[in-house]
Amino acid sequence: MDFDAALDAALGRLHNEGRYRTFIDIERRRGHFPHAQWRRADGTTRDITVWCGNDYLGMGQHPAVLEAMKEALDATGAGSGGTRNISGTTVYHKALEAELSDLHGKEAALLFTSAYIANDATLSTLPKLFPGLIIYSDELNHASMIEGIRRNGGAKRVFKHNDLDDLRAKLAADDPAAPKLIAFESVYSMDGDFGPIKAICDIADEFGAMTYLDEVHAVGMYGPRGGGIAERDGLLDRVDIINGTLGKAFGVHGGYIAASAKMCDAVRSYAPGFIFTTSLPPVVAAGATASIRVLKSDQSIRERHQEAARVLKARLKGLGLPIIDHGSHIVPVIVGNAKHTKKLSDMLLENYGIYVQPINFPTVPRGTERLRFTPSPVHGPKEIDTLVRAMDRLWAQCALNRAELAG
Repeated sequence: MDFDAALDAALGRLHNEGRYRTFIDIERRRGHFPHAQWRRADGTTRDITVWCGNDYLGMGQHPAVLEAMKEALDATGAGSGGTRNISGTTVYHKALEAELSDLHGKEAALLFTSAYIANDATLSTLPKLFPGLIIYSDELNHASMIEGIRRNGGAKRVFKHNDLDDLRAKLAADDPAAPKLIAFESVYSMDGDFGPIKAICDIADEFGAMTYLDEVHAVGMYGPRGGGIAERDGLLDRVDIINGTLGKAFGVHGGYIAASAKMCDAVRSYAPGFIFTTSLPPVVAAGATASIRVLKSDQSIRERHQEAARVLKARLKGLGLPIIDHGSHIVPVIVGNAKHTKKLSDMLLENYGIYVQPINFPTVPRGTERLRFTPSPVHGPKEIDTLVRAMDRLWAQCALNRAELAG
């Protein structure tokens, strides 16, 4: 086989479809987020504003987080030194897990190197703990959930997105005695819509199923202490396993589950994705702990975040742009064509210093390609005004009329 030719063909398909992903070389500047510097391939630089980052609240720049990380670095050095089972558990890891279990009102929490790994490792391990387990998965669940369910070797049922009737029908069609788990999300990151947590918990109670809730795009940002949508809606006690991230609203790195002490102990003891992975560096754990503590008490950060999202959505709607608004902090503008989306993204970056990455298939279905804006508390009136004016100009002047750009 001509391996190079095969690679050329695979990459060529992506280029031809307009969905080849390019990395933008960014230099973040402490204390200046969302402003950064873009380093071009020719070595020249340009000041930019990041509009597609997942540091939703700017906590990656918060003084309390930086100070905690500096102190931990001076105290412990760089790495953890091993897996959690072999020399890689420190007081920093234990403190972070305690903060997370408290945040979600659970007996325990378990750290992973990312929320992707937490989903994959946990969902792929559960059938070992509950033989015959059937997992019912929302069709728009994140790739990490899909992969974990696919790899676990157990039975699965995929129900239509947020469709309670379809979920109930699939549960009713299976053996009542079989162990069951419903896996879904609180905020779906591409459209910004919410999962019906209470209704799904009611159905779970009806059929004796466990619930697994991914709160990755909600932790830190919703609820009186940042515990996510389940906390906001008073449903923490009804969800069996909560998955979250430390790399978005908390501004650092890592992932976790929060659940009963027995559940966390069992996953810790059986999941290869936990057992055989070097643990988070103590400096990262210290920063995440500090971030959680700040957000548990400072509601004003969440309020400013929601206000920035409301303002941006209102102004983009005022231009007549096709945005999706489900009331969350996610602001998707639907373009509907991969090449057009990439063109808009390139022009925003080159002409206006606005960085927003195109979102194409397979992340979203073909024909729904989009620019996905993620405003933060530190995207002020000036940044919003610059973005809105640029979108207005480009949408009208992109060598295609607005109807064509919209798909």
